[in-house]
Amino acid sequence: MDDWAAQAGSGIRLEWGPAGAGRLAAAVACLVVVDVLSFTTAVSIAVRQGTRILPFWLPDGPASAPERAAAEKAAAVYAQQSGARLAVDRRAVTPATPWSLSPAHLRTAPFVARLVLPSPNDAAITAAAPPHVRVVAVCLRNITAAGEWLTARGYGTPQHPVAVIAAGERWPDGSLRPALEDLLAAGALICDLHTQGAGPLSAEAAAAKALYEGTADLPHAVATSASGRELAVTGFAEDVAIATEEDACVIVPVRDRDGAFAPG
Repeated sequence: MDDWAAQAGSGIRLEWGPAGAGRLAAAVACLVVVDVLSFTTAVSIAVRQGTRILPFWLPDGPASAPERAAAEKAAAVYAQQSGARLAVDRRAVTPATPWSLSPAHLRTAPFVARLVLPSPNDAAITAAAPPHVRVVAVCLRNITAAGEWLTARGYGTPQHPVAVIAAGERWPDGSLRPALEDLLAAGALICDLHTQGAGPLSAEAAAAKALYEGTADLPHAVATSASGRELAVTGFAEDVAIATEEDACVIVPVRDRDGAFAPG
């Protein structure tokens, strides 16, 4: 890979979405997934409760009905083969299937040991990392814990670089929509790592750090972002509130050899 694309020489790097993860994953020692609304927040809730989370890719955007049906069938088969329950769309929960990408749902749903959590961006980002590359799930709820976990293991140097991937969202046509909440959380983690001596920062990572440091009211920024407003108007304002519980969790979800997120 070209050095310009890999942000070579930096201990902490930043990119967007599955394509960005694919560009950086082979050039770093650790990949951090950041998706505040809602994948990594949901993972932090579930893993804290003892559930292992298996990400699974489902199409988002302009997928045909047969394509979506085939993907949903594949997810159900994967869950069965993995001895896991399958999360559904947050608008499709029932008493029989109470698990979804909604952090609020996961807080109240019955405990399961293993849960398949479909997510187009985050499953693709996780899958972009080779088996030898650590993958860590970070949200606003575990910034400090994640920063301590990473620096304690020597990540965040030019010899063992970290790629922070802001997951973003999707426009209706399937293209990436950069999401403010993910950039802010990425900047929060980068700030924490840099304070502990990690670095140097790539220009992209430094810009995310500056944005976070210049945001006076983080919960308000997340709540009034496009993603926060979308969840609020569709009845999921509680998910936004949970996502902005800064440093409420000391668990650091890390991908294990089974491909599941479990406590690091």
